[in-house]
Amino acid sequence: MRSMTRRSYAALATGAAFALILAGCSDSGNKSPDASSTGKVDCAAYKQYGDLKGKTVSVYTSIVDPESKQQTDSYIPFETCTGAKIAYEGSREFESQLPVRLSAKTAPDIAYIPQPGFLKSLVADFPDAVKPAPQAVIDNATKYYSEAWVNYGTVDGKLYATPLGANVKSFVWYSPKEFADNGYTIPTTWDELMTLSQTIADSGRIPWCAGIESGTATGWPATDWLEDVVLRTAGPDVYDEWVNHTIPFNDPKIVEALATVGDVLKNPAYVNGGLGDVQSIATAPWNEAGNGIPAGTCSLMRAANFYQANWATDVTVAEKPQDNGVYAFYLPGKTADDKPLLGGGEFVTAFSDRPEVQAFQAYLSSPEWANEKAKVTGQGWISANSGLDASLLQSPIDIMSYKLLTDPAYTFRFDGSDQMPAAVGAGSFWTEMTDWIATDKSDEAVLTAIEKSWPAS
Repeated sequence: MRSMTRRSYAALATGAAFALILAGCSDSGNKSPDASSTGKVDCAAYKQYGDLKGKTVSVYTSIVDPESKQQTDSYIPFETCTGAKIAYEGSREFESQLPVRLSAKTAPDIAYIPQPGFLKSLVADFPDAVKPAPQAVIDNATKYYSEAWVNYGTVDGKLYATPLGANVKSFVWYSPKEFADNGYTIPTTWDELMTLSQTIADSGRIPWCAGIESGTATGWPATDWLEDVVLRTAGPDVYDEWVNHTIPFNDPKIVEALATVGDVLKNPAYVNGGLGDVQSIATAPWNEAGNGIPAGTCSLMRAANFYQANWATDVTVAEKPQDNGVYAFYLPGKTADDKPLLGGGEFVTAFSDRPEVQAFQAYLSSPEWANEKAKVTGQGWISANSGLDASLLQSPIDIMSYKLLTDPAYTFRFDGSDQMPAAVGAGSFWTEMTDWIATDKSDEAVLTAIEKSWPAS
């Protein structure tokens, strides 16, 4: 699913923001713009950026209120210690308007690109506008991010963008109390997950709940299901070939993966707990479908870490069994040693190479920024930056997600639809997966239709 702009209906990071601990800069003596803060920021780490007083860096992004406040708050130490001003603009029309601005030569200094596929198209269409990352950014990327994340910001062997936020999609939400009461254990392989599903079904309950309705983006949760399963049945190398269209969309390995998804989502004994029959998945709102877990009408739902923002206020996200509590476990691979991980995020891209722009770009790729963002967000935000201080993360799901993202035992892959051409990734892939559920269209027909929609060039 497309990050941020096409996920604006899902509250990604709506936890209450912490009070900032930045009121002044110990080296410069300048006061922080945040008058409510009570502490001081140590400017030692910011000396590398130099004196940028009187300089302004413009930022254009799809991140809008209320998340935009957390973004701008995270810039305060940089502004305080360097003297620079960050001019922030969030827009729900970001993806359509950024190319317009580039064509009109009114590009922002920096933009947050929601998906690698969009980055590649910008580099191809505006090769003189998108600036390669400066050395300080390259150094941070190499030091603090995995090779996979660096590759997703690289086009034709050149690093253009570094990750900003991140998310983990390979999760199954459940009720720890239900598991404890019934003696269920967390599955460590795909077969164990299917055995658990059957055990729950044999008890008289429908184990899974699912919903793929999401307004104009209806269908994207089903694409995430397929992507996660391709990683598990075909492996990351085939996944890359599929995403990059070096094998056809309807390759036999992808047909097999969709059939495996169907073993859950098209099995009337397994879905759709508390919501209806198989076809109800197509009309059940994604952000409400999981409510059956605390309500006791279903036991399992595959959804990303950011689903935590959709639980009712009286639902507790915790591993410890308790009434009205939910938690999540890693969606297992074929074996306990097979650890594919599906996720997403956005990337910092520059359209100017002025020193102050390069300095701010370097800050956004640093542990200092990641830590500051974690402080001001409170919960609901994570980074793949290995320099992030995990003790600053407040949600147990955030902490678990961060550990998975930075654990080399897990093989990370970016959301597939976010890497595909928009006509597929935000078009036929969504609509065909919806038809697969709503009209029981066959696996082969769905994948063949998507294959035919792939742009010729």
